[in-house]
Amino acid sequence: MKLFLYTNEIMTIIKAYLTQTLRFLKIIYLIDKIRFYFHKIKYYKKNNKFKKKNPDFVLPPDYLLYEAFRLDYEKYYESGLATAKWLKSIFEKYVELQNVRILDWGCGPARIVRHFPNVLGNNIFFATDYNSETIKWCRENIKAVEFNHNSLEAILPYEDNYFDIIYGLSIFTHLSESKHYEWARELLRILKRQGIFVFSTQGKIYLPKLTSKEQKQFRDGKLVVRSSEYEGHRVFSSFQPPEFIRKLFANEEIIEHIEPPATKENPYPQDLWIVRKISGSQ
Repeated sequence: MKLFLYTNEIMTIIKAYLTQTLRFLKIIYLIDKIRFYFHKIKYYKKNNKFKKKNPDFVLPPDYLLYEAFRLDYEKYYESGLATAKWLKSIFEKYVELQNVRILDWGCGPARIVRHFPNVLGNNIFFATDYNSETIKWCRENIKAVEFNHNSLEAILPYEDNYFDIIYGLSIFTHLSESKHYEWARELLRILKRQGIFVFSTQGKIYLPKLTSKEQKQFRDGKLVVRSSEYEGHRVFSSFQPPEFIRKLFANEEIIEHIEPPATKENPYPQDLWIVRKISGSQ
C-alpha cells in the first residue's frame, strides 16, 4: 500500500511538471483538442446507448459538452440533475425558494440549470456564459431559462441588487487574479443584500498536483494561475488558497466553507464557498 501511494505521488508530480512544459511550449490547447477526439472514440458506444435509451433528451454538440464538462452523455444528464437537487438543498437553507431570481454564472451547455424548472419550481431562472456557441445552443434548446452571452469582461446586463441567488461551479478556477476581483465586484453588484453567492474553487486538496514552486505560492496564500492564454477555457487553471478567497470577499459574510474529502470516484473535489452579501444597500 505504501509503495502504491508513493508511486501515485511521484506520478502526480511528474504530471504537474509535464503540464507546465506543455503550457510553456504553447501546445496545451492542441493537446486538449487531441484529447477531445480520443474521448469521442472512448465514449462512442456508451453515448450511442444513452441516445437510444433517451431519444427525447436534447444533447449539446460534443465539443461544447467536452469543453465544459466531459464527453459522457449519461454523466451529463445524471450529474446535472443530482447537482441541481444538491444546490436546492443548499439554497433552501438560506433563502425562501419562492419567486426568487437565480443566476447560473458560467452555465456552459446548461448541465445544471436545465433541470431547475422541474427541481425548483416557482422561481425565475437566468444563465450566462462567455461561449457564444454554447449560449446559442442553450437559447434554441432549453426553455424556461433566460440566457445571456457575456464576454470575459466583468460586465453583465442586469440591474443592481437583482438576484437572490448566484452560483458558479468551477468558474473562478479558469480565471486570472485580476478577473477574480473584477467578477467578484460585478456579481456582488447584481446580488441583493442578504442574497447568497455559491461557488467552488480548487483548494488545499489540489496541492499534490502543483509543482514545488506553486505549492509554496499556494501556502503563502497567493493565487496560483497556470497559463497566460485561453482564459476561461478548461486549459486555463487557477488554484485558490482559502486566505485568498477570504480576502476577495473581505466585506461580505462567508457563511460556509466546505472542503470535501477525496473519494475513489472524485479524488480531487473542489471546495465549496457560500457567501452572503452584507455590503451596500437593498
